Amino acid sequence: MSVLAIDAGTTGVTAVVVTPEGTIAAKGYQEFSQHFPRPGWVEHAPEEIWQATLEATREAVAAYASTGGPDLRGIGITNQRETVVLWDRETLGSPRRAIVWQDRRTAGICDQMRADGHEERISALTGLRLDPYFSGTKLRWLAEEEPHTWSLVESGRYAVGTVDSYLIARMTRGLHHVTDVSNASRTLLFDLEKGDWSDELCSLFGVPRDALPEIVPSWGEIATTDARSFLGLSLPIAGIAGDQQSALFGQTCFDEGEVKCTYGTGSFILTNTGPAVVRSDAGLLSTAAWRAPDGTTTYALEGAIFVTGAAVQWLRDGLQIVGSAAETQAVASTVDDSEGVVFVPALTGLGAPHWDPHARGTILGITRGTTRAHLVRATLEAIAFEVRDVVDTMPKLASLAVDGGASANDLLCGIQADQIGVPVERPRITETTALGAAFLAGLGTGVWGSTDDLRETWQLDRRFEPSQDRERADAAYARWGEAVRRSKGWAQD
Repeated sequence: MSVLAIDAGTTGVTAVVVTPEGTIAAKGYQEFSQHFPRPGWVEHAPEEIWQATLEATREAVAAYASTGGPDLRGIGITNQRETVVLWDRETLGSPRRAIVWQDRRTAGICDQMRADGHEERISALTGLRLDPYFSGTKLRWLAEEEPHTWSLVESGRYAVGTVDSYLIARMTRGLHHVTDVSNASRTLLFDLEKGDWSDELCSLFGVPRDALPEIVPSWGEIATTDARSFLGLSLPIAGIAGDQQSALFGQTCFDEGEVKCTYGTGSFILTNTGPAVVRSDAGLLSTAAWRAPDGTTTYALEGAIFVTGAAVQWLRDGLQIVGSAAETQAVASTVDDSEGVVFVPALTGLGAPHWDPHARGTILGITRGTTRAHLVRATLEAIAFEVRDVVDTMPKLASLAVDGGASANDLLCGIQADQIGVPVERPRITETTALGAAFLAGLGTGVWGSTDDLRETWQLDRRFEPSQDRERADAAYARWGEAVRRSKGWAQD
């Protein structure tokens, strides 16, 4: 029996059907619009996310049906995290666009809360930082700036949630308002040690606890889709995880100390810390990875980089100097290096380990001889530098498992291995975010009996060894560090 996984990402929704062998039997994809109403603001229309989910699922299910495969057993959902969605509990319509995780509008709120002395307590309870990235400050902004809308949250008419909660509400015709620990732990409203919503934090951010979803295990039969609402499908929703934790699961990083890096809109490096909440003094986040049906929680340390794949998208859509992301490898390979050009893609501020919401994108070293190839290569190098920034704060790695769209770029993987000085391993299936959701749903419905069964499905595609020229790699990285310094603090309110 196969399972359906829905990956509701930042720029589009992917739906895949995964077989018991861990292969992808069918796939659908649908982009949705990005809205930028003001500099630093990023929004999504929830209805567009829902329609993209329907279209991607329709495409995948139709393609799978044409293969004559067995019936689907269940559904796993993974999603962009931290993005805040409001919806009417009765009509399921949304009163406003979602505020996306990349959005920087709450930098002033963070500064004020920090000045008021709240950051240390927030970090102690949540394992996170006081940053616009997370959901809590976005909800406080809504309460302050849109009081009419917020009054309907307080009265119980509007529900509050992340994208997983919203999709499950739509799939179940509003019968279920749920999330899992991996999403809840990204809101600034979740007590990481206690494993539940915090009344203290809800009070601090002004969020009614009753508006928040119930926290359920990351796998198990959580809800059932309503056939009238969801393409005629009546299937158990049996897996939920935020996208980066889902990728950790999809890479089968089940043991303490195992690490993965996902190249998506941003890049995210997670290391499994087992049953213990591990704190970092180097800018990493402590977070929940997943919770088993027996209540056991696995934790992780995370380095969150806001803009990597989005920088390539900017080259394509903003500057229009490449026609597709896939083209970047060929273009960048026409030059041996960036010839001193350094691009810091702080297009929505800097995440780990710098954490500067006021940083902005910076390009240094341009000369008359600079071409688009140098800028494209500098973009790929920037992705590798950003990952090294995080990896250098971790214990020495034996290797780094990579996935996500940009991991298909051999040049990037080679640069990455050179920068971190250890092999980079790419699996045959790089859609590991969706794969993780499928694995969770499969565990929840008995397609796989254990994580040992899941490990057997992982297969290596290619291993990229680092070059021996450490001096050259370190010199390029030092130049990057100076460019990052110059990018900081640019967009002061």
